[in-house]
Amino acid sequence: MPYDVTLIPGDGIGPEVTSATVRVLEATGVAFNWDTQDAGEGVMAKYGTPLPEHVIESIKKNGIALKGPITTPVGTGFRSVNVALRQTLDLYACLRPCKTYDGVPSRYSDVDLIVVRENTEGLYCGIEFEKGTAELDKLIALVKENEGKELDKNSGVSLKVISEHASRRIVKFAFEYARKNGRKKVTAVHKANILKYSDGLFLSIANEIAAGYPDIEYDDVIIDNMCMQLVRNPEKYDVMVLPNLFGDIASDLCAGLVGGLGVAPGANIGEGYAVFEPTHGSAPKYAGLNKTNPMATMLSGVLMLRHLGHIDEADRMEKALADIIAEGKSVTYDLKSDREDTTAVGTSEVADAIIEKMISLK
Repeated sequence: MPYDVTLIPGDGIGPEVTSATVRVLEATGVAFNWDTQDAGEGVMAKYGTPLPEHVIESIKKNGIALKGPITTPVGTGFRSVNVALRQTLDLYACLRPCKTYDGVPSRYSDVDLIVVRENTEGLYCGIEFEKGTAELDKLIALVKENEGKELDKNSGVSLKVISEHASRRIVKFAFEYARKNGRKKVTAVHKANILKYSDGLFLSIANEIAAGYPDIEYDDVIIDNMCMQLVRNPEKYDVMVLPNLFGDIASDLCAGLVGGLGVAPGANIGEGYAVFEPTHGSAPKYAGLNKTNPMATMLSGVLMLRHLGHIDEADRMEKALADIIAEGKSVTYDLKSDREDTTAVGTSEVADAIIEKMISLK
């Protein structure tokens, strides 16, 4: 029986990488009914929002979505569609594997890290106070009354919120993922030495939950030290669990260890819904050029297959991807040792090669 899956092509390069991924997923033999829904800047004029309610309802109905990247304006304009999806559907766990594949240009080898990022709160909770507003004046007065500190009235303020509930479930998710997938170690990453009431709470919950998993090694590392350690000794780490902003930053750092965002997949998972998407952005300057690497979106499709319980198909698809990368022929320019290599192929041709490789692996 086919799976009903919401397909959000996104904008920029999104439609190209999702189209290529759909073709490869269908070639695994798993059947899908794609419920295509548009979101992002392109639907603002029609619906007055980048995330229309019918898109949300489609995901709620189907339970699963494959999503391309969507542009988020910097500094002005609408808030991130990605963040809105995660908060609206309570997709509290962001899963971002970062793994080296032979043939991807990188300074490192044998890196295999899992970033588990809390997805719903922290500095991305969306509680902000704009400079010059009455709301900010009230906050300034409250801080002065309770803390004896006077904030500059020309400030902009964003609140960082970390709750016991969200901390408990994300840390538990990390340990359960580690146990289910044969991982040996979980590291809680934080800034509890400075942010004692927010990150301090996150760390205390992590310590408590870790005690219930004696079969899994556990430690904690301060975020700035963690960034240095990952660059120096990535092999020391396995599964990392982090508050929202730190997880966002660390996942890009880890993607850099394995060759870049072109091979960095992502999944956003909650109790009833899951959305799979690449970590990279929409790169609008490359839209429509059939030039962009679709591997991150395809690897997100691999995560989706595993989530659906199709382990053999997921393994075969990932093996085909890895083989194509290692051969180095049917890959986009960014996976060539020389980015000016004229033998680089386009997005669609990568899909053709992977489909052919999967057939040979049957």
